[in-house]
Amino acid sequence: MIPAEDETVIGGVDTHKHTHYAAVFDQHGRVLGHQQFPASDAGYQALLAWMRTYGSLEAIGVESTGSFGATLTRALTAAGEHVIEVNRPNRIARRMDGKSDRLDAEQIARAVLGQTSTATPKSKSGMVEVIRTLRVTRSSAVKARTQTFNTLFGIMIGAPSPLRDELVNLTKRTLINRCLGLRPETTDFTQLHAHPERLLMASIKTALRDLARRWKALDAEIKTLNKQIEIVVCATAPGLVELFGVGVELAGQFLVTAGDNPERIRNEKAFAKLCGVAPQPASSGRTTGRHRLSRSGDRQANSALYIVTIVRLRHHEPTRAYVERRTNEGLSKREIIRCLKRYIAREIYANLPRSHEDSPTKTAQPAAA
Repeated sequence: MIPAEDETVIGGVDTHKHTHYAAVFDQHGRVLGHQQFPASDAGYQALLAWMRTYGSLEAIGVESTGSFGATLTRALTAAGEHVIEVNRPNRIARRMDGKSDRLDAEQIARAVLGQTSTATPKSKSGMVEVIRTLRVTRSSAVKARTQTFNTLFGIMIGAPSPLRDELVNLTKRTLINRCLGLRPETTDFTQLHAHPERLLMASIKTALRDLARRWKALDAEIKTLNKQIEIVVCATAPGLVELFGVGVELAGQFLVTAGDNPERIRNEKAFAKLCGVAPQPASSGRTTGRHRLSRSGDRQANSALYIVTIVRLRHHEPTRAYVERRTNEGLSKREIIRCLKRYIAREIYANLPRSHEDSPTKTAQPAAA
């Protein structure tokens, strides 16, 4: 039975690489329908049209909005639907009822209906997504460059003595440049049994030369990406880059954490919790008023806040004065750093780029929290 057109319904979508499985609930938690759709533009349009046949959509829960569900999320948002991010399934229900695409889609819809999931997903459709893509690419290149040098160094250390003695005391870049100039005496590997020593030396020189070329190519790629990231970050958030201790790298991380739609973060308290610097209550029984450090949130953003804090502790005179005052009050260095990270999160939030109507009132920067 199809409800009336003025019925308000809730959708849930379990996302996969090639297909998405959708379910629709009414406001009383009853399943109205479920169906599988292809993960393509045509499939997204068919999914949305199918959901709308059951009534007016109040919200649609989507799993993995940052990966398999990213394109679907953009399509639904562009169509004017309210999308809710649902990343973690109900493990108790999964243990009791089992797992299937249909059950997962129903659990996602129930999470939206019960308001256990309320987060608005990142839009992933603006300059911050460009920054994120460039940063991910650079991170991969940096890891590959490090792995390449480690491999080169390991081969060099195990090389025959004449070659090893020539290279072992060189600095990194000098070693790379020297390896680029290596010329193996032979590359004829059919002479394995006739001249094993010569072939061994030739193979090592060839490997060192090829690894050095790879390292050089990756190094040039990283430098190009650094310039591109700097241009985009400075154009997107000039006020953020100008903050004391916040360079292009850290500003890029804060932008990626907030997303292209920072208005989804209600206030600076929510941003602090997102960065893992909001104290969590830890009271029980006779122990009251106790708080502990949050271990949740975006740990990369938390690390970026820590770096800004350490820079200010060393070079920012108002922060150093604050540390001295709080130390005289009896706070430990760890407690002071926690307070500073919480303040810096507030300052970062105030300088995130957003539409004019959503911009918070910016005040003069205090010395510390």
